[in-house]
Amino acid sequence: MWRSATVSLFKNAAKKFRTIPNPSVVCSSSSQLALISRFQHFSTPKPSFLVSQNPRFFSNLSPDIDGDDDSTIESAICSPSESEDQHFSPISDENDGTQIEGFEVDLDKSEGFEVDLDKLESVLSLLQSSGDAVGSLESSFNAMGLSLNEEFVVRVLETPFVPANNLIGFFKWSWKNPGFSVTTRAVDALVRAVCQSVRRKDTYSLWDLVKEIGEKENGVLNVGILNELIAQFAKLGKGKAGLEVFNAFGEYGCEPNADSYYFTIEALCRRSIFDWALSVCEKMLNASSLPDSEKVWNIISWFCKGRKVKDAYLVYLLAKEKNKYPPKTTVNFLIASLCREDGTISMAVEMLDDFSGEECKYAIKPYTAVIRGLCRSKDVDGAKRLLLKMIEAGPPPGNAVFNFVINGLSKAGEMEEAMKMMKLMETRGLKPDVYTYSVIMSGYAHGGMMEEACRVLSEAKRNHSKLSPVTYHTLIRGYCKLEQFDKAVELLGEMKEHGVQPNTDEYNKLIQSLCLKALDWQTAEKLLEEMKQNGLHLNGITRGLIRAVKELEEEGRATEELRVEA
Repeated sequence: MWRSATVSLFKNAAKKFRTIPNPSVVCSSSSQLALISRFQHFSTPKPSFLVSQNPRFFSNLSPDIDGDDDSTIESAICSPSESEDQHFSPISDENDGTQIEGFEVDLDKSEGFEVDLDKLESVLSLLQSSGDAVGSLESSFNAMGLSLNEEFVVRVLETPFVPANNLIGFFKWSWKNPGFSVTTRAVDALVRAVCQSVRRKDTYSLWDLVKEIGEKENGVLNVGILNELIAQFAKLGKGKAGLEVFNAFGEYGCEPNADSYYFTIEALCRRSIFDWALSVCEKMLNASSLPDSEKVWNIISWFCKGRKVKDAYLVYLLAKEKNKYPPKTTVNFLIASLCREDGTISMAVEMLDDFSGEECKYAIKPYTAVIRGLCRSKDVDGAKRLLLKMIEAGPPPGNAVFNFVINGLSKAGEMEEAMKMMKLMETRGLKPDVYTYSVIMSGYAHGGMMEEACRVLSEAKRNHSKLSPVTYHTLIRGYCKLEQFDKAVELLGEMKEHGVQPNTDEYNKLIQSLCLKALDWQTAEKLLEEMKQNGLHLNGITRGLIRAVKELEEEGRATEELRVEA
C-alpha cells in the first residue's frame, strides 16, 4: 500500500516539475529534498546551467523518467538490490509509514519554508557571471524582489564556482533585508565557502564580517566557525591574524577546544612566531585539551625545529598522561632534539625509560643520540653506564656507540678505561675500525705517551690494510709537540709506504713546526719539493716563513764570520 502511494507521489511530482516553466516549491522540511536527491544516480543532470547540477534541485530529475512508466519508478524504489551502486539499505517500516526503504519523509513538520527555484537560479547565475562587481550586484538583487529565508541563503552559499567576494557581498545584502535573520547555519555555510578561496583579501573581508556579526548578533558564532577561520589563516601563513581570532573566543562567548589551540599554534609556528605559540600552548596545557596523536606530533615537531625543546617535552608528558602516544618517529626526533643541548639531556635519558620489551630492542637511534650527547657534555660515566645497560637489556650497541664512549674516555685522559672498552667491543664480535684506533692514539699522543700510541698504530696496521691520514696526523702532531721532528718526518715517509698520501695540511703544519721550533729550513725545503712532486701547493705564508728562516740563518752566519775576522 505504501509503495503504491509513494510511486504515485513521485510520478506526480516529476510530471509537475517537468511541465511547469516557473515552479514555486513549498517544502515541509529538508528531508523532502533529500527524497529527490536520493534518486540522483538514476538520472542524467541537465547541463543548461551549473545550478541544475546540484542534487538539491528538482531540476536535476532525469528527463528520461516517463510519467506513464510506473515500473521504472517502482523498481527504483522497491528493488534496491538491483541497483548497481547499492545506495539503498532496507529500513523497518515505522511511524505509520513515514519511513520507507532507503529514505524517510517527515510528514509531521508543519513549519515550512518557500524557495523559488526560478529566482534562486537567477541569483546564482548573476553571482557566477558577475566577477567581483559587488556594487552592481546589490542593485540587481533589489530589483529582483527576492523573498529571503535561511534555506534560500544557505543554498546560494553552498553552490560551487561562485566568487568568494560575491558570496560575502550577497550575505551582507541579505543581512540588511528585513525578511532574513542571521543564523549559525548561514554563517557556517558562508565561512566554509569563502575558506575554499586562496585569496588573502577574501579571508580578511570574511573575518571583518564575522567580527561585525559577533558584535551585533548574540549567540550566532560558535567554535566551529572560528576554528575554520583560524585554519584558513594558518593555511595562508597569517599567524597574527589567526591569533586575533583565537583571542576573540571569549568576546563571542565561545570556549576554545583542542582544534582551536592546534590551528592557532600551527598558524604561529608557520611564521616562526614561537614565543606567541608557546603562550597558546601553555593555555592548552593548563586546560588539558590536547588534539589527536597526529596533531600532537606536529606540535612537538614545530617546537623542536624552533629550538623550544623544553616546551615540546612538556607537550609530550601531557600527551603520555592522556594516553595519546605519538609515533615512535616523533619520540626519536624529540630525544635527538633534547640531546643537542647540555641542559636537556637528562630529559632525553628519562624518555628512554618509555621504551620497554620489544620496543627497546629496536631503539638503537635514540640510545645512540643520548650516549653521544652525554659524551659531548663530558658525562662519560653516564654514557658508560648507559652502554652497559644496552649490553644487558638492549638494544645491542654497535661500533658507533662504542666509539662515542671510547672517544669520550680518551679526551678525558682515561686511557686504561678506553682500552678496556675496546677489548669489550671485541668480545662482542665487533671489530674496532680505523676511527677507534685513531681516537685512542689521539688520547695517548695528547698525554705525551708516544710509545703506547705507536703500539696502537702497529695493531691498527695488522687489522686494517689501509689507514686514514687522520691516524698519522695524530702521531705527527704528537711528535711535533715533543719537538721530535726527525720521528715526525720519518712517520710522514711511512705514510706513503702504506699507501696513505699526505695532504697539504700535513705538510703545512710540519713545515711550520720545523721553521718555528727547530729553525730547520733545509728539511722544510725538502718537504716543499716533495709537495711539488706530488702536485700539492703550499700557501704563500708558509713559503715566506721558509725564506725568512733561511735568510735569518744566513744573516747570523755572516755576522758570525765578521766577528771571527775581527
